[in-house]
Amino acid sequence: MALAIFDLDNTLISGDSDYLWGVFLGEQGIVDKKYYTRENERFYEEYKQGKLDIFEFLEFSLKPLADHPLPALLSWRQEFIDSKIRDIIPQASYDLIAGHRDKNDTLMIITATNAFVTRPIAELLGIEILLATEPEMINNQYTGKVEGEPTFQLGKVSRLDDWLKQNHATLEGSYFYSDSRNDIPLLEKVDHPVAVDPDDMLRKHAEQQQWPIISLRGESDA
Repeated sequence: MALAIFDLDNTLISGDSDYLWGVFLGEQGIVDKKYYTRENERFYEEYKQGKLDIFEFLEFSLKPLADHPLPALLSWRQEFIDSKIRDIIPQASYDLIAGHRDKNDTLMIITATNAFVTRPIAELLGIEILLATEPEMINNQYTGKVEGEPTFQLGKVSRLDDWLKQNHATLEGSYFYSDSRNDIPLLEKVDHPVAVDPDDMLRKHAEQQQWPIISLRGESDA
C-alpha cells in the first residue's frame, strides 16, 4: 500500500479551479468583473510561467471570502461546482484514481488552490485526504488571510513532510501526478513521478529524467 498523490488543476481536472472560481465570481457580479478578470488573468499567466508571488495572489483571491458571509459563499460554491467543474473532470481521471484505489493505495490531492474551492472537488473525485492552502477562519467568517504555509512549490513538499510525520507514513513506493513546472520539487521526491499533460518546462524535465508522460484528456473531455 503506497501513497498516490495527485495535483488537481490541469491534472485531474481539465482546467484551473482557482482561475475558474475567479471567472465565476466575475460572471455573477460578486466582484468587479473588469478589475477581477484583469488581475485573475495576470496571476494565472504568472503561475504558468513559474513566477507567481503566492502571497500577493492569495491576498487577491481570498478577499472575496472575507467580504461575504459563509452561507452565501457556500451557495455560490455549489453553483460553481455544478457549472464550471463537473464537466471538466475527464473519465480517465476517475479511472486512474480507481486503479490506485483497487491497489489499496492511500489517495491524496495536494494543490495550491485554497481548500474552500477544492474540498468539494476532492469529494467529487472520492479522495478524502486534501492538502490545500487553508484560508483562515475566525468565528465562522473567513478573514482573507492564510492559515499556515501555502501548498505551493516547496510548500507542497513541507506540507507533505508534516503530514507524513503526523501519520507515521513514508514515501516508499509513492506516486505523484502533476502537469506543472511548479511541482518539480515534489515530483523529485517520490518514487514514481508522472507528468500529466505537462507544460513545456515539465515535459522537457520529464524527458530528461525519463519520467512517464501521460494524458488524461481525450476527445470526450468537456
